[in-house]
Amino acid sequence: MKESAKAQHEVDKANFAAAKAESKAQWEEAKAMGKPETRKALMQEERDKQIAAAQERAAEAQKRIDLAQGRN
Repeated sequence: MKESAKAQHEVDKANFAAAKAESKAQWEEAKAMGKPETRKALMQEERDKQIAAAQERAAEAQKRIDLAQGRN
């Protein structure tokens, strides 16, 4: 019983440390979003990802068009 209680205590300590770290990370992210340069960089990164995904979709569509028209 004593070993089980010790083991559970270790689990509880680990879970508490993880929750504390996640809370601090959320706070730091929220604080960083208050800075215009951080927000702009994050938004630009998201736009770049969207552009890359759209270009990939267009390339796949072009391959399908070429295949359908008998071009290889």
